Amino acid sequence: MRDFDRKIILEDGSEYLGYGFGSRDSRVLEIVFNTSMVGYQEIVSDPSYTYQAVVMTYPLIGNYGITDDDFESKLISVGGLIVRDYNDMPSNFRYTKTLSELLEENGVPGVSGVDTRKLTRSIRDIGSRRAIITDIGVSVEEGLEIIRSTPVPRDAVARVSCKKRWYSRTANPRYNVVAVDCGIKHGIIRSLNRCGCNVTVVPYSITAEEVDFMKPDGVFLSNGPGDPEDVPCAAELVRGLRGRYPIFGICLGHQIISLAYGAKTYKLKFGHRGGNHPVKNLETSKVEITSQNHSYAVLPESLEGTGLSVTHINLLDGTVEGVECAKDRVFSVQYHPESCPGPQDSSYLFDKFLKIMKEAKENA
Repeated sequence: MRDFDRKIILEDGSEYLGYGFGSRDSRVLEIVFNTSMVGYQEIVSDPSYTYQAVVMTYPLIGNYGITDDDFESKLISVGGLIVRDYNDMPSNFRYTKTLSELLEENGVPGVSGVDTRKLTRSIRDIGSRRAIITDIGVSVEEGLEIIRSTPVPRDAVARVSCKKRWYSRTANPRYNVVAVDCGIKHGIIRSLNRCGCNVTVVPYSITAEEVDFMKPDGVFLSNGPGDPEDVPCAAELVRGLRGRYPIFGICLGHQIISLAYGAKTYKLKFGHRGGNHPVKNLETSKVEITSQNHSYAVLPESLEGTGLSVTHINLLDGTVEGVECAKDRVFSVQYHPESCPGPQDSSYLFDKFLKIMKEAKENA
């Protein structure tokens, strides 16, 4: 048995030893966990994990490698990856490189051999915390000093949002959608394209006047990393567009829409991450199994008097999972209806967006 060569030191002084893969960089990050059984490539390429070290609760990671078709973003901005067993010999005929090679190319440290059950239990019991991924020779005292002296980043959305607009077109388009990129997943763009939408992806800092110039049929607010209060310009954008265009928001977009209407958000103890969260649709009473990835949620009591009504709730902890202002043709959900690799229970929400855009065009 080879000696441990990497370690994770948490800000409460606990440490977890393991073996390094990917980059050998040291990073100070927020540590979170994901309960998905598949989809590690989509996770490491999801911009919503910027500045976070993700603990995978499923034990075997890396066994099907990395494929060119399954990226959620060209920018790999995940902070780090922590797994129980890492497989560096993929058995998938589609793979073009290993997970370790991808992480190394993008400066992302990985640690395997960790007791991920114990670490996940710690995150659930105590909450998400800051941690450092570093070499085995770094003492706990040294690691804690580095954590204390490293400022908490507030530029996550600015880091992952596009710098100029770009286009994703489809054959025989029916609608033109402006997608505000706060860290958008390509799966969302592909879903809109499949629904017959040409998509113009724009930076998060775009103004309402610039959106007006493009004359879209609808506006989409994307997922993304960090605290929604760190991007007040996006909430200001919603205030400038609501009631004039159909607006659909997912994840961070859901939180931004809620803030724009006067609601408040708060940070969850350990967040929701994984493809197995039950959500109840209050309009149909059906329960959907959803994919989620967020640290913040909308404060239910703050919605009173905002004009937003709750449409979905999380059955695990009662958090708000969807809101709507029918008068303004605005709605949003906290989870991911486009989720890749699944589940697909909530894909009907794209049809709802199409229906609202159709009605808006007919009544224009």
